Amino acid sequence: MKRILLALITVLFLGNIAEAAKYKIDHLEPAFWWAGMKNPKLQLLVHGENIADLKPELNYEGVSIAKVSFVENPNYLFVDLNLSEEVKAGSFDILFKRGKKTVLKYNYQLLQRQEGSAERASFTPADVMYLITPDRFANGNPVNDNVKGLSEQANRSNSNGRHGGDIQGMIDHLDYISDMGFTAIWINPLLENNQPEYSYHGYSTTDYYKIDGRYGTNEEYRKLSQMGKEKGVGIIMDVILNHCGSEHWWMKDVPSKDWINNGGEFTSCSHKRTTVQDRYASKEDLKQFADGWFVQSMPDLNQRNEFMANYLIQNSIWWVEYAELYGIRVDTYPYSDAAFLSEWTERLLEEYPNLNIVGEEWSTNPAIVSYWQKGKVNHDGYVSNLPSLMDFPLQNALKEGLVQEDTWGTGLIKLYEMLSNDFLYADPGNLVIFPDNHDMARIFDQLERDYDLYKMAMIYTLTMRGIPQIYYGTEILAKSDAGGDHGKLRTDFPGGWKGDKVNAFTGEGLSTKEKDAQDFMKKLMNWRKNNEIIHNGKLMHFAPENGVYTYFRYSDEGKVMVILNKGKEKAHLFTGRFHEMISKESKAKDIFTGKSFELKDGIDLPARSVMVLEIN
Repeated sequence: MKRILLALITVLFLGNIAEAAKYKIDHLEPAFWWAGMKNPKLQLLVHGENIADLKPELNYEGVSIAKVSFVENPNYLFVDLNLSEEVKAGSFDILFKRGKKTVLKYNYQLLQRQEGSAERASFTPADVMYLITPDRFANGNPVNDNVKGLSEQANRSNSNGRHGGDIQGMIDHLDYISDMGFTAIWINPLLENNQPEYSYHGYSTTDYYKIDGRYGTNEEYRKLSQMGKEKGVGIIMDVILNHCGSEHWWMKDVPSKDWINNGGEFTSCSHKRTTVQDRYASKEDLKQFADGWFVQSMPDLNQRNEFMANYLIQNSIWWVEYAELYGIRVDTYPYSDAAFLSEWTERLLEEYPNLNIVGEEWSTNPAIVSYWQKGKVNHDGYVSNLPSLMDFPLQNALKEGLVQEDTWGTGLIKLYEMLSNDFLYADPGNLVIFPDNHDMARIFDQLERDYDLYKMAMIYTLTMRGIPQIYYGTEILAKSDAGGDHGKLRTDFPGGWKGDKVNAFTGEGLSTKEKDAQDFMKKLMNWRKNNEIIHNGKLMHFAPENGVYTYFRYSDEGKVMVILNKGKEKAHLFTGRFHEMISKESKAKDIFTGKSFELKDGIDLPARSVMVLEIN
């Protein structure tokens, strides 16, 4: 009888082991969370073969399971937790049971939020952003150039390949960034992009909770943020809500047919962004834009799926909290579902009221761009919660205004008239303005490599209303490929790799003009850094005359006068028409030369020059 009982116990024991071996958790996201978040709800995505056979249970004070949702694919569970206001940081086991048997166990952590996390500061017009393509900035750790399990290997000779820049490279050069006068870094995406090729740009995410190993680790990213903060430099994360990479882990086992738009089959996006606002647009055109894939390697995420929407919202909140972010930039903003975008921004701003978020709407029409800004009253009743947008209309006007001859309707008048469209925006002062970025020719090339025009563009960008963004290398006259190769316009920053003959971090090997541009930018940005008039002052501009455009930034603290003279001859600027801003007794000082002026006599302008005058 004892032998029979022993045999039975053995069979049951082995049976339990065999049953447990049938199940495992491949993904549980987010892997941890925080106590004290404003929203008490947390939804866990749980993925593993036939995980839907199991029932989750837990026992931790302040945490309860509100709902367990099943989808088409039995390899997924969505577990909704409620976290009470009194819940304490700690860990607890989530038990996955089949009947009364515990088959799997996952130890879940609730971390303690950092004090003041909800009120963390974000970027404002007092900042200047430095836009970095991390693979091309500096290689601080050559050991991670190639990582086991990640497909594409480093090949610096390939303009569209991986070059090895990483998080450590940015950490190593925080002093350079801070000393130049930058106060924030917008970094092109750092999340894992395990694509077979052309992965360096970062816009094909294959894991939303993991920094790409060729850049470093999650911990290094947080370290960059913390060290940057110590040096007065905040980190802005580049977020992609519209699409993922074709090699994302869920693409091999999607939760449901509607997880990816068009049933997971490639259907090209029309890229006609105006259909969103077009009161005459057909539903078919709108669907082709909103649901089409950006490209074949970027599956279009369906944010109308409630689980997908919640996943993306929680992921963004997770990174803001974990990495102590200074702000967010959103790629391809209008390509996502419009209702979802309102919810996404609303949820983030509920958790972080001061958070600034800038969206990319690449249109040169301010009527299209302004539609997405928070506070705009739209013709169709759409309510957006997005605080900021990239000011593509002003960037285009800056290029055309400086390059074109000043005749009727062209040249500087384009810049003047575009700025006059600011009445369309709910908050033009919170727009991000820029001379160039990672998707267009370098500004030095856009301006036909004219150094005088380059200086005008830089001063305009850094004294105009809004939040300036400068692309890495612009400060040393970086050039583009004439053929439009994006890999070549995202050129390696000289000195970022051991053995580079030119080192822009130290100035070694730079040409006289490149070094002059760098010094010019450093002086200008450090002057701006402590200038409240430029940060928050009002703006008045005067219509261009004879190739001269003048505007003022002013407040109770004082006035700054900016004069752009595109003329090929020196000119005398009579100051009488500026009587609203200056008087006959006004004096001014050039911030670069220190030269003083009696404004009652007018100002002599050198040919093709720009002046920044502090008025007293």
